[in-house]
Amino acid sequence: MQQDTVRASAFAMPLTSPAYPAGPYRFRNREYLIITYRTDPQKLRDLVPEPLQVREALVKFEFIRMPDSTGFGDYTESGQVIPVTFRGRKGSYTHCMFLNDHPPIAGGRELWGFPKKLASPTLRTETDTLVGTLDYGPVRVATGTMGYKHRAADLASVKASLAEPNFLLKIIPHVDGTPRICELVEYHLEEVELRGAWTGPAALNLWSHALAPVAELPVLEVVSAVHIVADLTLALGKVVHDYLAEVEPHYRKGRTHAFAE
Repeated sequence: MQQDTVRASAFAMPLTSPAYPAGPYRFRNREYLIITYRTDPQKLRDLVPEPLQVREALVKFEFIRMPDSTGFGDYTESGQVIPVTFRGRKGSYTHCMFLNDHPPIAGGRELWGFPKKLASPTLRTETDTLVGTLDYGPVRVATGTMGYKHRAADLASVKASLAEPNFLLKIIPHVDGTPRICELVEYHLEEVELRGAWTGPAALNLWSHALAPVAELPVLEVVSAVHIVADLTLALGKVVHDYLAEVEPHYRKGRTHAFAE
């Protein structure tokens, strides 16, 4: 294979059989259960990377069903999103994500920098209750419940929240283990067609786990919950801050680490 062919084909790994196709990435009938809760403000400040700033001591725990997504298939994900500001603009920082499908794990990490790990989330309706769960291996780490479609939500407010910028910390190491890319990435949801949104009473329980530490942001009070169904396009991102640009050049060149055996 000639070098020009390698360069022309190199949009994802592996080269000859990429884990995901090139975009755009369109999602149809994407279903959210988002439970917003109050947590420890100091723990939030310890986790959110500058130059992002914590807006208030809130976390959004999300369970998302994606039955029809271009190139990624049918899967479910769950995770924690933190309301932030960046240079005066309101947005959200994705702290962690867990999902059950390899292509969006690979694509999410490589393209945007989504903090995705393999796990077993679910979102389903049980009689009169919308139920979201997250298992890491055989261990339950989160359960969220909400009364099913108790009240219609304000569609304009929901659509405005989906239009806010989202921020990710993208990290790709060098071959020697040092950071080669360490960037703050901004992305948006586009072409949003809101099919419906509802609110209702909700509850959220989190349990400690060494490798899925969602309980490190404890639930002090459930503030609100929303159930959303929408079609949307996940747009590609842009770099808004480079963490390596202002440090010593050896971070760019690589350095030797002593790894524990």
